[in-house]
Amino acid sequence: MLAFRLLLILTAAAIAICAAGYLLGGDRRYLRWAVKILQLAGAAGLVFFAVLMLERLA
Repeated sequence: MLAFRLLLILTAAAIAICAAGYLLGGDRRYLRWAVKILQLAGAAGLVFFAVLMLERLA
């Protein structure tokens, strides 16, 4: 769980840095990166929780 929490903090920091880059520089590339990171983190979270649920069923 510690690794998952660390990954969550790093992901949130990456999204915040990308959003700040967009707000400060106006380059939409950073906004696309932030959205892509958010999508990948959401997918990884769904897989993580699906594995936890499967472990409970087994």
